[in-house]
Amino acid sequence: MRPTLHSAYTSCEEFQSSKINEKMTTNEEKVKDLDAGALFVLKSEGSWIHCGYHLTTSIVAPALLSLPFALASLGWVLGLLCLTIGALVTFYSYNLLSLVLEHHAQQGQRHLRFRDMAHHILGPRWARYFVGPIQFAVCYGAVVGCTLLGGQSMKSIYLINHPNGGMKLFEFVMIFGCLMLVLAQVPSFHALRHINLVSLILALGYSACATAGSIHVGNSSDAHKDYSLNGDTASRMFAGFNAMAIIATTYGNGIIPEIQATLAPPVKGKMFKGLLVCYSVVFVTFFSVAISGYWAFGNKAGGTILANFFVDGKALVPKWLLVLSNLFALLQVSAVGVVYLQPTNEVLERKFGDAMSAEFSPRNVIPRLILRSISVALATLLAAMLPFFGDINALIGAFGFIPLDFVLPVVFYNTTFAPSKKSFLFWGNTTIALVFSAVGLIGAVSAVRQIYLDADNYRLFANV
Repeated sequence: MRPTLHSAYTSCEEFQSSKINEKMTTNEEKVKDLDAGALFVLKSEGSWIHCGYHLTTSIVAPALLSLPFALASLGWVLGLLCLTIGALVTFYSYNLLSLVLEHHAQQGQRHLRFRDMAHHILGPRWARYFVGPIQFAVCYGAVVGCTLLGGQSMKSIYLINHPNGGMKLFEFVMIFGCLMLVLAQVPSFHALRHINLVSLILALGYSACATAGSIHVGNSSDAHKDYSLNGDTASRMFAGFNAMAIIATTYGNGIIPEIQATLAPPVKGKMFKGLLVCYSVVFVTFFSVAISGYWAFGNKAGGTILANFFVDGKALVPKWLLVLSNLFALLQVSAVGVVYLQPTNEVLERKFGDAMSAEFSPRNVIPRLILRSISVALATLLAAMLPFFGDINALIGAFGFIPLDFVLPVVFYNTTFAPSKKSFLFWGNTTIALVFSAVGLIGAVSAVRQIYLDADNYRLFANV
């Protein structure tokens, strides 16, 4: 009896040992298959609700405060039509991109980065010379833009409380850069989930403040309810195309594959739930701010609606509301900036990290700390030097966000699933790609024109 029991016990031990060895081998293979960027920055540990937080932070940003300005260049009918089409098309295209990613994951080829996806579907040259560079330009440009916007929000709060204060814009940009420097050290995209939840709440906060402020002004004698379009025919045309590009860029994301990479497998259906969370917030914030702001200020709506609340040293709304709006925007834009820093972090980690060493080993922590700090310092310096970076970012957005978010998703879907060329799906996707390619080109021309018109006012470290 004993030999039999001993034999069974030995067999059980051997079975467990083989299972442990098999698991260790699988983990070792996983580490070998993933570089340090994918393994440490793009950890696949999140749920669909975390995905919703990341999506919301990447789309619902203070740039939405410029939507009344876009409507002022388009009018009520065309403006609301463009706003609605932008929401529908981006929700559709992001879902298509997610379906393509899910399809490849089911085939055993899960793509964690936009350029990996382009490499597999379109070929290595598209990934290396088109998708990779424009995604990096868009994302790093967004980091610079967020740093500048954060500094401007800090300056606005300062001037509300100290109208004759002597501090310059670049000083506030540098202070905000210090906040970004700390947040940039958060090790992975997934680790931002709690920050991005707070970001979602802050976005609802400043949108509510902007809407309430617009309603307050709209019901006062300070309202400017002239909805006619300014300028001659050529100026109206360029302003209209520029407004379309602003709306398209406001809905822009550019990092859908990287966000989906944070999901724990299996990923099927999770991204769609995350998109529903995101677009619930999009609908509430984008439309409330755009409609109320344009209703209150008409064709005098400024580049950001908060600027309309403070004119010639006079606050048109209670000062506490102005301070609160700018504070919410300041805090939220720091989260947006860190989200768009993730592709840069991933590239740096892949180049200089070691996937075979522990994530928090000195071998990985020291290069991470140094390189991320340099990256943020450079973005802060650019934001301080180029306070007119918004004009440049409009050009980057036209060349970057529109291809990444409107054109490539439908191209990837048609290439991957090959729907019949006689089907509505094929021609619908093709139409989206063609129309938004044209919008991107015209938007780029409008952005170049705006740079030319504003060039005389450009000064390094200008206090604007």
